[in-house]
Amino acid sequence: MINKRIYGLSDFDFDLPEDLIAQFPVEKRDESRLMAVRRKTGEISHSRFYRLCDYLSGDDVLVFNNAKVIPARLQFSRESGGRVEIILTGKASENRWMVLSNRTARLKSGETLVSAVDPSITMRVLRRVDEYLEVETSRPFDDETLHDIGSIPLPPYIRREAAPSDDEQYQTVYAKESGAVAAPTAGLHFTRELMNAIVEKGITTVYLTLYVSWGTFQPVRHEDISLHKMHSEKFDFDKADAAAVTAARRDGRRIIAVGTTSLRVLESVYTDGVYSGGRGETDIFIYPPREVRSIDALVTNFHMPRSTLLMLVAAFAGYDCIMRAYREAVRNRYRFFSYGDAMLIF
Repeated sequence: MINKRIYGLSDFDFDLPEDLIAQFPVEKRDESRLMAVRRKTGEISHSRFYRLCDYLSGDDVLVFNNAKVIPARLQFSRESGGRVEIILTGKASENRWMVLSNRTARLKSGETLVSAVDPSITMRVLRRVDEYLEVETSRPFDDETLHDIGSIPLPPYIRREAAPSDDEQYQTVYAKESGAVAAPTAGLHFTRELMNAIVEKGITTVYLTLYVSWGTFQPVRHEDISLHKMHSEKFDFDKADAAAVTAARRDGRRIIAVGTTSLRVLESVYTDGVYSGGRGETDIFIYPPREVRSIDALVTNFHMPRSTLLMLVAAFAGYDCIMRAYREAVRNRYRFFSYGDAMLIF
């Protein structure tokens, strides 16, 4: 019998010791720990990420998110001289962005802010939208400009200033398409050596782009999780690649999403065995008892209590299975969140 239990926010809570929240990555990406979880049996095994290929076959298809994180944390000054921190959360148009600020409540429409690094660069506050501000910039914030005036926006649960090493470490080795303000963190475990080993094994690799927004850290505030409004994110999935994944699924090959961001795109474009390519936006919210139909396995990190990402993996693996795995992870002192360890659910 299919379990159609209705889950509330408190069902996704668990005790997470503070010292298990990874503040730094491991020295070598693929030396992070790997928990492998079999959905049907609940069997759990422990390994290292560099042994991922032990769980893969040459017929598998790995789908990666190649979004590149931009230096979205900026320092600006108000006309009064006060310093303001700005985080770009999503691009609205060439010169317009949605942003968060440590002074959101005080900033007024029409106010002009000046870059603390380059005074020739300004932004004007247009309006407030919920907890965000819409701003207009004096020039396009392309990669070169952001490199000059910005820094990598580490997640809020990493309680330290960004270091120069984060410019590389908080970026996947296959990052290509600029525009994300948070990393597709399951991909952080892959090294170039591991990517080569995957290709040598005959495994097909496919890339899509989901421009991960700061909304990925947005908390769920309602016990009735169906009331949660999911953030919207832009994606790009090449039509030829989508057709290739469709053909692979038709041939009975496993489709493995690398990260919840890849899964959100695949689930958004999947209908009756067909993946539709193209550009679009998704605000899909996946939580139990919804069934995930677009993939057969998932590579992911360990997520925050009460988060939409934990709900997503619970929908894929099964609630009881995933909560048991998380208790096991805490007992075995796995490292959590962006710079933490990995899980393979298959």
